[in-house]
Amino acid sequence: MKLTFEPLNLETKHLFAISRGGSKVFKNVLLRIESDGLVGLGEAGPSSFHGENQRTVLAALETICERVSGMNPFSDPVCEEAKKAIGKNFAAKAALDMAVHDIKGRKAGVPVWFSLGISRETAPTTSVTIGLDEIDAMRKKVKEASSYPILKVKLGTDKDVEILRAMREETDAVIRVDANCAWSAKEAVRKIKALESFGIEFVEQPVPPNDIEGLRFVRERVDVPIIADESAGTPEDIPKLVGAVDGINIKLQKCGGITEALKMIHTARSFGLSVMIGCMIESSLSVTAAAHLSPLVDYADLDGPILLKTDPFKGVLFEKGRIVLPSSAGLGVERRQP
Repeated sequence: MKLTFEPLNLETKHLFAISRGGSKVFKNVLLRIESDGLVGLGEAGPSSFHGENQRTVLAALETICERVSGMNPFSDPVCEEAKKAIGKNFAAKAALDMAVHDIKGRKAGVPVWFSLGISRETAPTTSVTIGLDEIDAMRKKVKEASSYPILKVKLGTDKDVEILRAMREETDAVIRVDANCAWSAKEAVRKIKALESFGIEFVEQPVPPNDIEGLRFVRERVDVPIIADESAGTPEDIPKLVGAVDGINIKLQKCGGITEALKMIHTARSFGLSVMIGCMIESSLSVTAAAHLSPLVDYADLDGPILLKTDPFKGVLFEKGRIVLPSSAGLGVERRQP
């Protein structure tokens, strides 16, 4: 088995901003596994909020190469060995895990969703994110996304109510709200009550990730569901969230890939929590990997490729937002020709 990797820099159409800041360039990493004449692909989309960046991913993958060199990806526990070697480098783990799923699916000649016993017919509709910006610029983004029936609006400013009012003036789409940890518990209750009149579907991560009692405080005092994102990184995080939230948002880059995401889905279901599957700013490579699990969840926020200026890969399709999974083997992703 041969592993190679390289930087994968992505540019968004617009400044992509949340309450913690924004950028137009996102520095990811592309991973390839080669074995028996086949190639499996994976993508790491690191987040500084989780202590990772392109440099740390490249270093982690270098360590992985040393650990798993010569192993057989079709029979040896490659991902387990990598986990032992690189600790909490979840984005690097995610890239390796999806590449292993990809090459195994290509070897078997079946899509990943099929190998996991999932029917692609029940894939949900994704939301499209409206990042923070000047209100007029956010209005423009809403108009550009007019063919998508679900929007996720980023909040966490002193103009949150004005933003939602402007968004609702532009669209009758389903609106989800994501504060990205920006509010205190009491502030969240006050703001969410003001936002409820705009017909929002749910609120994602209103308070900082470690404030589980804050999440509980908010949930007990508002009339819309509360979804944990930054508070729900791995399967081990889920039990403490029971009773504090209505659901969780799973991201391959937070938990370490398809294998861990499946564990999170089953764990959340066992506790009666709803499940969302989301993404960072990622290409169709990583988002397609996540999309293979989308028929198992209630909500999807897999809009990474939609937000990009240029997507270097072809994979999952969106028909007016509805996720259409590829039918080709493995992840079903191909590199676009320059």
